[in-house]
Amino acid sequence: MKKKTVGKTRHVVAWMNKAEYEHVLEYLFSKEPALQKHALHRISAWKGRFGQSTPVAVDSTADLVRCQVLDSTGQLEANDLVLLYGMALVRFVNLITERQQKKVARPLRRLAGKINIPEWVVNLRHDLTHRRLPSLKWCRKGCGFVLDWLHQEYWSRQMGSQLTEDWNSSSEEEDEEEFVKKQEEDLLRRQKEIEAHKKVRELLISYEREQFQTYEELAKQGGKCGVWPDASADLSWILTQIKHFATEARDILVDVLIQDGFLIPTAEQLQSLDIDTSEDSVDMFAPCLPRVFLHFWLPCLKVLNSSIFINPILDKLFAELSNEPSSHRTYYITSWISEILLCNSKSELKAHKRLKISKERIFSNRLQFPWQNLISACVNAPCPATPFLLRQILSDMDQPLSHDAQQKLLQLCSIYTQGYHGNLSPGPSDPAQPVYTLQNLQERLKSKTSQNRDTHSSNHTPRSVQAPPTEELQEKLSAETVQERNFALRGSAWSVCTDKVPWKQYPLGKVPGQPEDPSCLMVECYSTFTVFDQQVELDQLPQHHGNRSVPLQSRTSGSDGPLWTHSDLSKLKAELKLF
Repeated sequence: MKKKTVGKTRHVVAWMNKAEYEHVLEYLFSKEPALQKHALHRISAWKGRFGQSTPVAVDSTADLVRCQVLDSTGQLEANDLVLLYGMALVRFVNLITERQQKKVARPLRRLAGKINIPEWVVNLRHDLTHRRLPSLKWCRKGCGFVLDWLHQEYWSRQMGSQLTEDWNSSSEEEDEEEFVKKQEEDLLRRQKEIEAHKKVRELLISYEREQFQTYEELAKQGGKCGVWPDASADLSWILTQIKHFATEARDILVDVLIQDGFLIPTAEQLQSLDIDTSEDSVDMFAPCLPRVFLHFWLPCLKVLNSSIFINPILDKLFAELSNEPSSHRTYYITSWISEILLCNSKSELKAHKRLKISKERIFSNRLQFPWQNLISACVNAPCPATPFLLRQILSDMDQPLSHDAQQKLLQLCSIYTQGYHGNLSPGPSDPAQPVYTLQNLQERLKSKTSQNRDTHSSNHTPRSVQAPPTEELQEKLSAETVQERNFALRGSAWSVCTDKVPWKQYPLGKVPGQPEDPSCLMVECYSTFTVFDQQVELDQLPQHHGNRSVPLQSRTSGSDGPLWTHSDLSKLKAELKLF
């Protein structure tokens, strides 16, 4: 027979009438095995009528109810039941989400979430398929939840004359349209990024070409390191375009600038600018940007001298530094970080001393940096120059840390980088440098030895010479202290030593006048008695074994019989003597 759904769409069903459908529905979810078997027989008849078009919900319901019926018999072991439940649950998740898969595969969790199937059911299916089988308890729980879901989402809807298996079909179509639209937008955005990346790269190459021509003209005039001339018309147009990209595509501009061939020069570029590339000219611990290279990029950086651009480029430089680049990239990355911090420092003298002419400064006004973020970024990107950069940041903060905190942070940084970090204790009253390695300890001992020799050879006062401990340096106890300690030791064999003894000369556990022979510790008069003379039976005393106490007999016997016989124990006791 045929029944109408909402609208004019007709669906062919397998049941004879509504009464048969209600009868099977009631028996399926009755929790009675006999009634459930009868409902499964009726569904088998329905499958013969449906053929290959049996609804997924009907098929899955029959599989799960059949598992419950077999479970109620008590004739199957737990492992067999787990396999039965597992197959039914895996088929349910696969079949119920397969209808939503389109040309582009999407995660099952996302598809299941759209039809109100929780993530733990999908995870249960994943464990059954790919991992260790879950427990029978979880399989029963999953079966019960899925049956409740099927009852609500499919069987109850048929009662309301909504004879369709395409639940949430309209929302699926909307989601599919939204998914396709989002893919198209992502593709369009990627194409725009690629085009913008290409334009920025071409623009910066044009900038470099203009600057190389300017340098060649300066070289002919013999003014390589002098003041570079004002920007030409072509260079001004290029700088205008760069400024435009700094607002429209800031992240792309920053990414291109950090690449090799721009702020990170290649060997050919350094050779063209007559920059010395030998190892002697490079100080990895205190990097300094070559003056010619700074002038080369100065017009571009002056156009971009705002916090909106400088802060991202500092973050990008530190991020690149954390990727452990080559020594060449590390040097120029740290040099640019140092140069930016230097030109933005509080002291105008530092920037003037570095650039000599005020109009060639990168920043016209001091920029506000996120100092705490800079400290974190600097520490998270360790390199030989990290202590040097960290000292620049700490000295230029608007709200500086305490002197003690700065010293500890720099010392920890130097430990991690294992590099020379300069004088971390500028004050003359600060303590000596901490010892980090065995080499540091040996150097300190050598320096102390040399200092002692110099002290003895000079005409210093005796106070400056560290003499061996004398009586004057010992603890001087007051009468009240001695009385208090004697009161605490009253009734004991011990007493307070009031003699002025240089205890620093004696190791722990040794007293003045004690000979080296340990036999002196033996007492002269003593008496012995055997174990059998004790009034307490050792057999009754609990013997500690691990974290619990057990009788002695229980320890002397094992699964293979007693280890010691009673006569062996008697011989051992007879030979034992106690002081």
